Amino acid sequence: MARADFPPSGLVAYAPASIGNVAAGFDLLGAALAPLDGSLLGDLVHVERAAEASFQVTGPFAHALAGETRPNLALRARDLFVEAVRAGGEEVGPFAITLEKRLPVASGLGSSASSIVATLVALQALCGDPLGGSDLLGLAGRAEGLTSGSMHLDNVAPSLLGGLQLMVPGREGQPATRRLPWPSDLVVVVVHPAFRLSTAKSRGVLPPSLGWAETVEFAGNLAGLVEALHSQDRALLSRCLRDPLVEAHRAPLVPGFRAAQAAAADLGALGCSLSGSGPSVFAVAEDEGQAGAIAEAIGQAFLAAGLESRGWVCALDPEGARILPPGSPHP
Repeated sequence: MARADFPPSGLVAYAPASIGNVAAGFDLLGAALAPLDGSLLGDLVHVERAAEASFQVTGPFAHALAGETRPNLALRARDLFVEAVRAGGEEVGPFAITLEKRLPVASGLGSSASSIVATLVALQALCGDPLGGSDLLGLAGRAEGLTSGSMHLDNVAPSLLGGLQLMVPGREGQPATRRLPWPSDLVVVVVHPAFRLSTAKSRGVLPPSLGWAETVEFAGNLAGLVEALHSQDRALLSRCLRDPLVEAHRAPLVPGFRAAQAAAADLGALGCSLSGSGPSVFAVAEDEGQAGAIAEAIGQAFLAAGLESRGWVCALDPEGARILPPGSPHP
């Protein structure tokens, strides 16, 4: 994707795409993505101080937001940031903000989280880091909740902090995460079909409550995944890299998903499930060659269901959101 025509002043922040849930951890696990080809899979936000506030959206998926009547998530993030800083006694703003929308909307790739996080990180840097890290995470979660209906951190946390993040209880009810180890040789395949599925719709098909059996199975599976990552037990990892909780309810919403999942399994994927609320699908492979074959097979499954798709072969992004060097290319 081409670099946006940003003004020469100010700064540019990048926030990577992410996989919410990572199969086993509904609303509790998230992973940041870094394509192996070195491209930036995520949104860019340019900010600068200005006499009057302004906002524009550019990029390949700007058109998807053109008919949106609600304030853009970048603006919501800006307002929350300004409110938080002013509560601490400082005055900030106004700002000129440009969002380069590089992630497809309603894709299951943490598109909204990327816009939110990139905005917050850009404003934080421009204003001299007035807020703490946990403050930024909390603001990102609040902004995300404005769209999905409830605060959840499984996309904003990895997009902000990088790696594989587990949501844990924080002090005095504050949001907190722990980075989990991820085997450096494992490769993540992500395939996005040309199909939109809003988080609100995807969450709307979930049951209002769970029974004891489902609750215990979910807890045991998530605990098993965490243990497998810490002990480097590849067999246990494969058994636990699954979604016993919500996948069955969401699968019918995504044409071709079950065929894609089966194709990935046939090629030896350690696991394959919906990325976040879908419709994107992710799979975990043990090397880049296997990953390429899995990506092709998933794409063919979607094509058989009448959907074009695009895939990426990724590692986990260890850094998360960051300020890009001035003048750097944004492939």
